[in-house]
Amino acid sequence: MPMLGLGTWENTDPDDCRNAVQTALEMGYRHIDTAQAYGNESEVGDGIAAADVPREDIFLATKVWIDNLAYDDVVETTKQSLDDLGVDYVDLLYIHWPAREYDPEETFEAFNELYDEGLVKRIGVSNFEPEHVDEAIEHSDAPIFANQVELHPLLPQEELREHCAERDIELVAYSPLARGAIADDETISAIADKHDASPFQVSLAWIREKGVTAIPKATSEEHIRDNWESLAVDLDDEDIDDIDAIDRTDRRVDPSFAPW
Repeated sequence: MPMLGLGTWENTDPDDCRNAVQTALEMGYRHIDTAQAYGNESEVGDGIAAADVPREDIFLATKVWIDNLAYDDVVETTKQSLDDLGVDYVDLLYIHWPAREYDPEETFEAFNELYDEGLVKRIGVSNFEPEHVDEAIEHSDAPIFANQVELHPLLPQEELREHCAERDIELVAYSPLARGAIADDETISAIADKHDASPFQVSLAWIREKGVTAIPKATSEEHIRDNWESLAVDLDDEDIDDIDAIDRTDRRVDPSFAPW
């Protein structure tokens, strides 16, 4: 799984979404993330088709929405997602939240069936707390590959990072720029000035140093490129320590059905 990907949450304009995916892939990105709930799987698929990049070189992930987590609904809607994306398989299929129709036994039975059929190369979970992660491991025959959660310097998720690392589960960070709030933090800004980088690049570099994959959402070529160039930002130990010491907690995604 490439450690920097393109997120597409709230990228609902068809042309913008299609162009963003194509632009990212042709710039060098190889990880694209979407979801049933985003309402843009067809446009993501169009962007993939338009890009001059072989399908087998792309790590494509989507998520099953909380209304579709009963056994039959998982199977039916995932096959619809594949049709909308214009692909024969996805590299990673997530349970979007442990909420509403989620039932560990029934939901994972369907996920495992899709995995066994080769329609899904890897199984993941999203927005799972440590206890939900362990429950998922218990109920899934296939390995749990990743847990996608909000994670950034203002919500570092230390306990969850440690918990997943002990269980050999990758973490994927959505909203890795804290929906823009990173730019307002004095510590991040000072480190950005030191490295002649943007605050957003510093946040992505810090996440990478923690061994976490980031999937920042971007639509314009400028922002897609700014995020891509974070790969050249090399933070030193002092930078990491200063960011780790930020005494602020700022969760940006907190729906009523969240498990915390």
